[in-house]
Amino acid sequence: MTAVGIDAIEVRTGRLQLDLAETFAPEKGDDPEKYTKGLGLHRSSFPDAYEDIVTMGANAAHRLMERKGLEPEDIGRIDVATESAFDNSKPVSTYVAGCLEQVYDGDFHHANKGERKFACIAGTQSLDDAVNWILAGRNRGRGALVIATDTALYTRGDPGEATQGAGAVAMYITEDPDVVTLSTEQGYGSADETDFLKPNQQFPSVDGKRSIQVYLSRMREALTDFESVAGSTHPDDYEYIPFHTPYPGMVRKAALLGFRHMIRNTEIEDELASEIGRQPRREDFDSREEFDDAIRDHMDDLKETDAYREWYADAIEPTLSISSQVGNWYTGSVHLARLSALKHAAENDVDLAGKKLLVASYGSGAQAEFHAETVQAGFRDEVAACNVDEQIDARYDLTFGEYEDVHDRHNHEKSSELEPFTQPDAEFVFDGWGPMNERKYTYVE
Repeated sequence: MTAVGIDAIEVRTGRLQLDLAETFAPEKGDDPEKYTKGLGLHRSSFPDAYEDIVTMGANAAHRLMERKGLEPEDIGRIDVATESAFDNSKPVSTYVAGCLEQVYDGDFHHANKGERKFACIAGTQSLDDAVNWILAGRNRGRGALVIATDTALYTRGDPGEATQGAGAVAMYITEDPDVVTLSTEQGYGSADETDFLKPNQQFPSVDGKRSIQVYLSRMREALTDFESVAGSTHPDDYEYIPFHTPYPGMVRKAALLGFRHMIRNTEIEDELASEIGRQPRREDFDSREEFDDAIRDHMDDLKETDAYREWYADAIEPTLSISSQVGNWYTGSVHLARLSALKHAAENDVDLAGKKLLVASYGSGAQAEFHAETVQAGFRDEVAACNVDEQIDARYDLTFGEYEDVHDRHNHEKSSELEPFTQPDAEFVFDGWGPMNERKYTYVE
């Protein structure tokens, strides 16, 4: 079977940042460790006055195309995943294509364009769509451009405010790719849930505690479903496990659940039995409540074991480094987790070629997906070419008052002018409104 997957990755972070410990926490009267240790977040990215989901997506795609020497005729498909769309009819992908056509001689008139919506999992669904399109033989030798772009803002004062973020991930999907190939086996966990939603509104309505439980439940279902087609999973099978990361603290809960599941009936559970006992089995308890209590106690013990701590440090912690500096990118978050893992491997001279990742995506509403990816030999060069560290270091550091102005600027219900904090440089920028209330964009040299 033809190997299909990600040939290149580029990111575009918002040009502004909010320091949660130094700037946000004092204004809220909170201990900074509530954010740095509890949530696992240090800074959040925000868009400048001339940035939005289109400019971030188009700028990431442009850098990818330039670096890979691509022209519009090489692209047969442009899919944009977002939950920050501003039009119920015209997809963001058409705006992105219009931007790119300003800097290329060719056009994207014969590229299929679309917009995917299923909360944060839409980025992975768009990736799946592109892979399936190529496997079906419909690509005519061309690749697909998949862009996950979001501005994740919450109502000021909302508990989710500290997890905000803005940025885009662009991926080029081809046969015989340089970064990773995707497994054909996938597992899903899906249910009709209302844990996080935006009913005709910009800012989300969230049931925070329930959202965590829905996230964990769908992940458990998806992993079980994945194993039904791919076989049992084991911690030693995967070098890294990138999770959907609204904030790193949430991944800690999912990782513990996943580790417990994967070691069940294995030599690892046997080795831990003398230390914390074997995992509780439902048939050993008279009621569900007793069983659930026993499971919670067991997991509290499990997370303190050396076996779990070492696995988490090796397989999970490296996936969180970028997210801790940029916040939640919704559709892009799991793809940042993958990039973080690959970046960690490249920087620490870990030979990943031929090794596997287990990618765990999630979207509220709700659905989770597991699939495996095999790392390719070219991943080092691709990671080295991605300038995410440079972008993070170059962000303008907002005061709290400036953050409030930026939030107002990007609040669709407000008309708020704001002088940019940074200077555009060889990039696409938002350039006002057209006669039909459409957004206009210009490339600034």
